[in-house]
Amino acid sequence: MIKRTLYFGSPAYLSCRNGQLVINLPNAQGLDEKTGLNTVPIEDIGIVVLDHQQITITQYLMAALLENNVALITCNSTHHPTGLMLNLDGHTLQAVRFKAQIDAKEPLKKQLWAQTVSAKIQNQAALLRRHGIAADNMLRWAREVKSGDSENMEARAAAYYWSHLFPTIPNFRRDREGVPPNALLNYGYAILRAITARSLVGSGLLPTLGIFHQNKYNAYALADDIMEPYRPWVDAIVADIVKNGEDFTELTKSLKAQMLSLPQKDVFFKKETSPLMIGMTHTTASLAACYEGKSKKINYPGLYEA
Repeated sequence: MIKRTLYFGSPAYLSCRNGQLVINLPNAQGLDEKTGLNTVPIEDIGIVVLDHQQITITQYLMAALLENNVALITCNSTHHPTGLMLNLDGHTLQAVRFKAQIDAKEPLKKQLWAQTVSAKIQNQAALLRRHGIAADNMLRWAREVKSGDSENMEARAAAYYWSHLFPTIPNFRRDREGVPPNALLNYGYAILRAITARSLVGSGLLPTLGIFHQNKYNAYALADDIMEPYRPWVDAIVADIVKNGEDFTELTKSLKAQMLSLPQKDVFFKKETSPLMIGMTHTTASLAACYEGKSKKINYPGLYEA
C-alpha cells in the first residue's frame, strides 16, 4: 500500500492519540463537526510537510511518526523545505547492512555510480523525446558512461537537457538560486530527497555515506546519489506546468499540490509498474543487495513504459 503524503500549510495543532495523527485547526472547516478534529492512521503516512510558522506538533507525535518511518519535512518562512527528520532504526538487519555499506570497495562504488548516471541520462532523454525534442545523442551518452563516469557524461547530458527542456524560457539554466522555475524544481527535488532518504533508512542503509557525493557537511549524500535517475519525474511535472502556461513565478498552493503528487507518479520497471514511493523501495533494496554482494545492479525504473 502506498503511504500518504500530508501537507499542512496553515496554522494547526498536531498531536497523537491511539495510533492516529490528530489534526486540530483554528477553524473546523472540513473536520469532524462534533469535535472539530480530524484523524489519520499513522501507519498510513509516508511523508508529512509542515509549511507554516504557526504549526504546533507534539513530541509524542514526532516520536510516533519517526517510529513508523515517516519522513518529516519542515519549511522556512519562504515556504521552502529546510529540514528533514528520519527514523534512526529503520531495519532489523541495519548493523549488518551498515557494515557492508561501509566496507564497499571503490570499484563497486564506481560501477554503481556509472549505472546511476546512465539511468538518469536515459530518463532525461525519455522526457525530452516525450516533448518532441531530439535526444538520440543523450541515449548514446547513456550507453557510453564508464566506471565512475570518468568522462563526465552526466554534465554533458545536463548541458543539452536543460538548454532544451523549457523551449519557451530563453537561455534557461539549472541553478538553485536562478530564475523560475528553478524554485519549483528545488521544491520538487526536496520532496524527492525525503522519499529517497526515507526508503534508504527503511532498507537499513546510511543515507549519509554516499557512492559519489562525499561532502562532509551533507547528511544525505547517498540520497542525493540514488535520487538522480528519479529527478526527471520532478522535471516532467514542471515541464507540463510551463507548457500549459501556468504562472510558475511563485510557489502557489496549486503548484505545491502538483509537486506533492510526486509519490503517486507511476514508475516503470521491466516487469511491473508501481507508484514512485514504492518503486524507490525496490531501488534501495537492490542497492543493499549490491553492497552485500548478492547483486551487481541497482534496480532503477524508466520514466515511461517501454
